[in-house]
Amino acid sequence: MAGAKKIIISAAITGAIHTPGMSPYLPAGPDEIIRQAVDAHRAGAAVVHIHARDREGKPTTDHSIFEYILSGIKSECDAVIGITTGGAAGMSVEERFSVIERFRPEMASANGGSMNFCFSRLTGLLDKPVYDWELPFVEKTYDNVFKNTFKDIQYCIETMNRCGTLPEYEVFDYGQLANLAFFKKNGTITQPIYIQFVPGVMGAMPMSAESMLFMIDQAKKLLGDDIRYSTVGGGRRMFRYETMMAICGGNVRVGMEDGLYIKPDGTLTRDNAQQVAKLKSILELLDYETADSEEARKMLHLKGKDKVGF
Repeated sequence: MAGAKKIIISAAITGAIHTPGMSPYLPAGPDEIIRQAVDAHRAGAAVVHIHARDREGKPTTDHSIFEYILSGIKSECDAVIGITTGGAAGMSVEERFSVIERFRPEMASANGGSMNFCFSRLTGLLDKPVYDWELPFVEKTYDNVFKNTFKDIQYCIETMNRCGTLPEYEVFDYGQLANLAFFKKNGTITQPIYIQFVPGVMGAMPMSAESMLFMIDQAKKLLGDDIRYSTVGGGRRMFRYETMMAICGGNVRVGMEDGLYIKPDGTLTRDNAQQVAKLKSILELLDYETADSEEARKMLHLKGKDKVGF
């Protein structure tokens, strides 16, 4: 496929949904997050997407923990490091966005709108919680609204523009494309548009081939044919939807934030690197080439790891 666009593999290392009791392999502390991020990069992930967790595996925006994780990954590999602004259920907008100005990463998530973000059904995976915080943390999402008002979105985008951080627009539902079109039209969006579709969340668009084809089509119509896009493939269906996204001209994302499995029969992945290696193998069998980190930086017009704040 000489001259064909290479595909960027991202690995979302730990997220803020799964808890230590759901898998013994989940990177549930700072050192585990660093190790698994570096290993995922070595397996073929050009980008690693980072949430921070404390020593008990609980999601946090503590700057000292974030600093430890981000610096540790940067010192050991060349990966593009993207960070979350989603935080975890119950965090304030100020908590979630504070990491951007502090660390000025190459890229970071920018959520497309408010929604009911529920994962309480995952209590079924918590027969034996490791920590007392796990069950209440998961159960409370049945009464949770993930707040991203127009004011919040504008603040997030403008902060990233100021810090030279590329927004990775996380789009959970169709109406959020219209939100982005509003900010593109009024000039708030000044950087290239990179969308991370997030289907399959309880409270958002369903995960199906039809919905993804529709979302890609509408994103191009609303935001332009020059956009770049990728998708989360949650749960046991991760690899089939990532393959579909590649065939549809997009980039791909795996990782234990999105799914704990390596096979749809429920076999747990032993780490993020195993998921990355499997997807890379699938892409190569289909004659696709994957981008390394420097190629990803050029494709996404990133500022370079020498210009971050960690």
